[in-house]
Amino acid sequence: MFPKWFDKWNRENPKDIYGPAVAVGVVGGAVFVAALLVTWGQPMATESLQTGPRGTGMSRPEFKADLAAPDPGIEVFLASTSAPVVPQGGEQTAGDVRENVVPAFADLTVENYDRLLVAMRSWTGIPDLFEDPESYQSTVASLMIAMTQNINENWDGHVNANKQVGVTCFTCHRGQPVPSDIWFKITPVNETVEGWSANQNRVTPLSQYSSLPSDALEKFLLDGESIKVHDLDSRVAGIPGKDGYPGIQNAERTYALMNYIANSLGVNCVFCHNTRAFYDGSQVTPQWGTELLGISMVQELNNDYLVPVGGLLPENRLGPMQGDAPKAACKTCHKGYQQPLQGTNVIKDWPELASTDAPDYGN
Repeated sequence: MFPKWFDKWNRENPKDIYGPAVAVGVVGGAVFVAALLVTWGQPMATESLQTGPRGTGMSRPEFKADLAAPDPGIEVFLASTSAPVVPQGGEQTAGDVRENVVPAFADLTVENYDRLLVAMRSWTGIPDLFEDPESYQSTVASLMIAMTQNINENWDGHVNANKQVGVTCFTCHRGQPVPSDIWFKITPVNETVEGWSANQNRVTPLSQYSSLPSDALEKFLLDGESIKVHDLDSRVAGIPGKDGYPGIQNAERTYALMNYIANSLGVNCVFCHNTRAFYDGSQVTPQWGTELLGISMVQELNNDYLVPVGGLLPENRLGPMQGDAPKAACKTCHKGYQQPLQGTNVIKDWPELASTDAPDYGN
């Protein structure tokens, strides 16, 4: 019944009857694993995004399994999407036949106005949006429409760096009246007290639960402070942070921002930087320029659109410490992905939000 070598082994090694079984099991297990890898694929297989010249090791790997897993928000967005109705001429406009029409959309045809309104209510999770023109939600939404059009019209270099993607209300809101990953001012985190702890940073959500400064978003994405780490010359005379070159506080704040950006996009340092010369703008990756535009864009959005909203919102929508308006940052849109909604083109069916000009329906 058994192979001759098995019987011979048992005769010569009567006390070691498990040896052949173990050998067979190991070989059989190896064959089984190899068969699984061939048929199902390597579970830890990666794909790399090249971010620099070939041969320099400038790439960012991602697991294929992660790349294959879609952002759940994509399906939700597509379910709320409908094709625009191309005007043929002579149709009634929303401003003529609808009440409480959003001023920016008064010249739309009734069909396109209605489909856009239904979508915006779904995107923001506000079922009665614009029914009451006096409500703060309607007032704020009008300002947010202008912000969305501005992003699509004037920040093409960031939003559509790789292909047409665009933004809509859903990009940030994801079906919720208040988007996730907004931020408020929380400084000072601790008051000056006796003891060494008064000189240390405290762990907070805004510092990504690290001991880095908690005011990085405020300084860089609201106040427009310059990103600085150190002086390129050694033994510079003067006081760091005061005599024209950055101090340790500037460096820590920069690291806090970089840490936030990496977590927001699901990337690491070499996505934008060349590690041999972080400071040299001529050796960075193309994504560095895209991110730099993103920082400038968020500064504009916070100062021109979101901070002014503070005077319109009820008290329970304002910051818990300073009563300030909610503000945006990278993660508000990206939610941990390199591109929001993994690069889904969210604007192609919504030309009404693509520009302040008359919608281009492609006819």
